Amino acid sequence: MACQVTLQDKKYPKLLKEIGKSAPKQLYYKGVFDESIFENCLAVVGSRRMTTYGRQVVERLVGEAAAAGITIVSGFMYGVDAAAHKTSLRVGGKTIAVMPCGIDLIHPEYQQDLYAEILENKGLVISEYEGEMQPVTWTYPQRNRIVAGLSKATLVVEAGDKSGSLITARLAQKFKRKLFVVPGPITSENSKGIMQLIKEGATPVSSANEVISEYPLRKQNFGKSSPPSPASRDPRPNPDFQNSFSTLEDKILQQLQREPGEIDLLARVFCLPVSKLSMTLSIMELRGIIKQEGNKYYVN
Repeated sequence: MACQVTLQDKKYPKLLKEIGKSAPKQLYYKGVFDESIFENCLAVVGSRRMTTYGRQVVERLVGEAAAAGITIVSGFMYGVDAAAHKTSLRVGGKTIAVMPCGIDLIHPEYQQDLYAEILENKGLVISEYEGEMQPVTWTYPQRNRIVAGLSKATLVVEAGDKSGSLITARLAQKFKRKLFVVPGPITSENSKGIMQLIKEGATPVSSANEVISEYPLRKQNFGKSSPPSPASRDPRPNPDFQNSFSTLEDKILQQLQREPGEIDLLARVFCLPVSKLSMTLSIMELRGIIKQEGNKYYVN
């Protein structure tokens, strides 16, 4: 059974109230609605057409952030949204699903198991609409303002040039919240929106710690995480990836000065998965340090 909280109630989320006239007058909810779940929220949004690379990024970055004590907020749609919720649950974290429909409607309906799992694990499902109201075109961007408004920061993982995730990202900027993006391959359609946001001032990140450091978490929670899932675990050693990108960039630059190379070759040289190396290469391209011609990378 759904409950309701209004803008005048003391337990209405403080950060959401700060968005002023955009704040919904009421929220309907199911699950655990208390101050602690709203204390440190991170919005995670991205493409519904999530790639393997996008899934690996979500599992690593979102998994570590959720394990550190950050509540993951997303829109419950398939793709990055659903992956963010599932990853948070997998590591024992908290998650909030913001629905574009009535609180009593599960949308998309085939995600009934995820809906139930969120509630069973002390998560929260919220909507500004009551009953079984069906989602319509305008309720999705309306939903996005709640996702951004609840959160101290927003993380965008894969977004096309017309992605709805860009709406959430720009709302986060409008609300004066931190905006993080994960760089991807410049040849990917799912990177076009990310590149737009970087040009507009979003902060590119390559590790969960860069996101976690924005939150006033207790030290004993910082950085703790469950073992990575089989899908995200890579058996090869990767000590360099835990260092700052500048160190890895220097090594890549030195290698490319010796000989231009394809990403598969660079991955073998540095003992890094291609998905992780791709983020660094994309950042270096955006900075004009290197360029890609055909399948090879060159010093610019």
